[in-house]
Amino acid sequence: MGKKSKFYVVWKGKKVGIFETWKDCKAQISGYKGAQYKSFSTFAEAKKAFNGNYADFSKTSSKVTKLSQEELLKYGTPNYHSISVDAASSGNPGIMEYQGVDTKTKKVLFKQGPFKQGTNNIGEFLALVHGLAYLKERKSDRILYTDSRIAMGWIRKKTCNTKLKETAKNKDVFNLIKRAITWLKENDYNTPVVKWETKAWGEIPADFGRK
Repeated sequence: MGKKSKFYVVWKGKKVGIFETWKDCKAQISGYKGAQYKSFSTFAEAKKAFNGNYADFSKTSSKVTKLSQEELLKYGTPNYHSISVDAASSGNPGIMEYQGVDTKTKKVLFKQGPFKQGTNNIGEFLALVHGLAYLKERKSDRILYTDSRIAMGWIRKKTCNTKLKETAKNKDVFNLIKRAITWLKENDYNTPVVKWETKAWGEIPADFGRK
């Protein structure tokens, strides 16, 4: 029997505990508002986390690629007057969700999903459009971070170049895509969309922690 590579802790969900598969974890958090969960590579880590607080384990990863001082100076530090967005998909396609958080405090500002079928790229795209609309509605001058160059390209082109075909299973996701494209075409915005530099700063604050 192969070594298990992931253990999933659910602090808040239909049932709480440590689960050995993403399928079992997903069953506890799907449709549960404010679910709190994260994956760990060993059972010992998962057990320690479960006995602790979600907030202590949901922060941006401290595992940063070793860069030279010159490279770190080049990237500088994140602009915390911002929001960060990210998406997660268990499979391609698979269960998909996305969220936007305050970059400094990690407070969730908006979250959508889980949807029955989507892709990570679609989620990243929808998260960006949601973020742009969120900031425009509030007349905010904050910038918007994403770690997806693909989604940034789709935003610039005001389209979603997914290869996923629309079906009854993902109709809700495609309805959101159509709304997002319409919003991009009908709205002007001044919000800078900026690439989050993962190798210098660690995982983006909106990361779902499934890596």
